[in-house]
Amino acid sequence: MNKFLISLLCTAAFSAAAQNKTERETTRILEEGKKLYRSEMASWYGTDIFIAKFINKRPDIGGYFSYTDSSIAKCIFFSKGEQPKVIGTISFDSTYNVNTATADGTEREFSPYERDLWTIRQKAFDEIKKDDMFKSYEHMNFNLVPLIDGKEKKVYVFTGPEENGYVIIGNDYLITFNKDNTLLKKKGLHKNILALPYGKNEAVVSMHTHLPETGDYITATDICTLMLYEKIANWKQHIVMSEDYVCLWDCKTDQLVTLTRKAWENIYKDQKERHKQE
Repeated sequence: MNKFLISLLCTAAFSAAAQNKTERETTRILEEGKKLYRSEMASWYGTDIFIAKFINKRPDIGGYFSYTDSSIAKCIFFSKGEQPKVIGTISFDSTYNVNTATADGTEREFSPYERDLWTIRQKAFDEIKKDDMFKSYEHMNFNLVPLIDGKEKKVYVFTGPEENGYVIIGNDYLITFNKDNTLLKKKGLHKNILALPYGKNEAVVSMHTHLPETGDYITATDICTLMLYEKIANWKQHIVMSEDYVCLWDCKTDQLVTLTRKAWENIYKDQKERHKQE
């Protein structure tokens, strides 16, 4: 076998391996992003329903969080104090239809799973208060989303706007815990913050870039944020560009395509040439 053919086969094998690695990683990110989205959807609608149904309990609210139990998304509200109890549960099916959601105002103890979620959420909240790596901004609030999946225990920290009309990308963090709910690691996901306006100029394509410290691909927090706001913002596509990759998010179908930066630039160059010839 000649040297050229050997070189070609080696290159093809390397490209296939790189592609498989990219596919595995982006599939993992996509699944994580959708878990976050399901949690946030339950919290968004659950908060409105709880306040409307149990307005008398509003002074007692110490906080809330959401999780998925089989196919049911639940948003639970807990009382204030060091030993809180559940004071309300709002449950949704996969449609998140507020008309078919169930509201239960029964006071009860946390289940063991809920207790773990509350514990890591509270510990993450304590870290935010004492560590200046968590940057706060005027007219914005932190939103904590605890996730427990098998042996993985983590809390994602989002930054959300107090006013409508903006989508916040960045200033997000990931805090991980061990099986005993002891803090393992905390890190920033984006190294910057971006407020994308919507509803004024009606841009159909939005985008942001990732610094090398953020990583090659779209993040799970990006996917969650896009799924929450894309219909409101009327976006068709969002593009995330890093040093080596370009991630294309379809806001209509919630599908992700990842290309190398080189492939993206070749496509762009080819389209430019075609427009010149037309």
